[in-house]
Amino acid sequence: MSTGYDYAPKGKPAPVCRPGEFKFAAVALDHGHIFGQCNGLAEAGGELKWVFDPDPAKVEAFRQKFPQVEPARALNQVLEDSEIQLVAAAAVPSERGLLGCQVMRAGKHYFTDKTPFTQLAQLTEAKRVAAETGKKYIVYYSERLHVECAVFAGDLVEQGTIGRVVQVLGLGPHRLNAESRPAWFFEKAKYGGILCDIGSHQIEQFLFYSGAADAKVTSARVANYANKKYPELEDFGDATLVADNGAASYFRVDWLTPNGLRTWGDGRTIILGTDGYIEMRKYIDVAREGGGDQLFIVNQDGEKHFSLAGKVGFPFFGQLILDCLNRTESAMTQEHAFKAAELCLQAQAVAQVIG
Repeated sequence: MSTGYDYAPKGKPAPVCRPGEFKFAAVALDHGHIFGQCNGLAEAGGELKWVFDPDPAKVEAFRQKFPQVEPARALNQVLEDSEIQLVAAAAVPSERGLLGCQVMRAGKHYFTDKTPFTQLAQLTEAKRVAAETGKKYIVYYSERLHVECAVFAGDLVEQGTIGRVVQVLGLGPHRLNAESRPAWFFEKAKYGGILCDIGSHQIEQFLFYSGAADAKVTSARVANYANKKYPELEDFGDATLVADNGAASYFRVDWLTPNGLRTWGDGRTIILGTDGYIEMRKYIDVAREGGGDQLFIVNQDGEKHFSLAGKVGFPFFGQLILDCLNRTESAMTQEHAFKAAELCLQAQAVAQVIG
């Protein structure tokens, strides 16, 4: 049954560099998002040279998807290769910060799965090392970066089609499928809590669509409603935030997707502006045959519906490659990546336990 764990979209190849000009590696294959990270980079022209994980079974499964990649004997073999410009990783969340610092100190850019940190101390150290080395610590916030209707929504907001954004409402339900999850998934010290983990998607989207540089968490709640067998799991969380530009946000995340849904979660985002609103039905249009990537916009000109699967692409990955090559910040600023991480850690820290 489908889970968000193995979400790895494929788009159309759109290389932004010459063959061999941008080589990258994949390490720490603890989460299935590594496949989406590598798909995106490869489609944008990146050359996947190495893979490393201490578990040979994970390496073999990875090579079935990317047969051209060479297995490295150790992490140092990757880090000492002067051809490698970026290392993509999906480590256990509590280990992502330390690995990122190691990668940056080796002179490589780092592209990690969300959530990038489980403690504020990890964020502080990563900020210091990124500043010292000049290398990027970029985060795969896939619910915006690897969803075509979410990309298109960003374009519409930038064009002013709904006026000034005043609220972002995010719904991020996921299917648990507990029996297929690794042990660390149920240890709070390792996954960080639900607001820190999948809540990071929602906070990043709020900052992006509202154009905010910072925000304040005004309330947060977490619960374990239906999974008492796993006492450290939080299967529900929600939070409200207010941005430095006055925009507001509410989001809800959960592990309560029913088995009757055709996909792993009915993720939706509604962006309210002063002159209209946008709704995204990202992964499914419930009880309809059209599939995901559905976008609806209502503004002063009327009502419109766009079915966007296969029509927009995923420009983030090409922008990231060019940023690494040209020392620019078109794909995602370092400040934005770190601020989203900081706010999800703050939300988790102040969350009231309910239920």
